[in-house]
Amino acid sequence: MAHRIHKVLEGANVKLGDVATNVLGLSARQMLEGLVAGTAEPATLAQLARGRMRTKIPQLERALAGRFAAHQRFIVGQQLAHIDYLDEVIERLSAEAAERLAPFDAVIDRLDAIPGIARRTAETLLAEIGSDMSRFPTAAHLVVGRHVPRPQ
Repeated sequence: MAHRIHKVLEGANVKLGDVATNVLGLSARQMLEGLVAGTAEPATLAQLARGRMRTKIPQLERALAGRFAAHQRFIVGQQLAHIDYLDEVIERLSAEAAERLAPFDAVIDRLDAIPGIARRTAETLLAEIGSDMSRFPTAAHLVVGRHVPRPQ
C-alpha cells in the first residue's frame, strides 16, 4: 500500500519518500494527513516532523512543495483509511489468535527460545504440526516434502 501512496505523491511532485524512509511512519503519516486535510504550506507540513525527522525540516519543506490537488487528497485519504481498516482487522485477528493459542503458551515459549524462531513463527509451527510429536517416529518424518518409508 505504501508504494501506491508513494506513486500518488510522485504524480503530485511531492517527494516525501525521498526524505522520509517510511512514508507511513509517524511523521510522514501526519504530513500525509495534513495534505489530505488541505494543508498546502510546505513549512507547516514540515513542522509535523518528529524525532530525528526534525533535523530534515529544510529537505522536507522542499520535498512537500508539490501540487497536491483535490484528486490526490481523495486518493491518499482513501488509501490511508484502507490501511487503518486493515490495521484494525489485523489487531482483531491477532487478539483472536492469542486467545485460541493461550492454552499452548508453554509450548510456544519453548519454540520461541530456539534461535531464529520468533513468536509468530512458533505459533505457525504449532498450528501446522501440533504439539504432539509422538506421531512422528523420527525427525525425518517431520520434514516437509520428504517421504520416509516406514520400517517393516
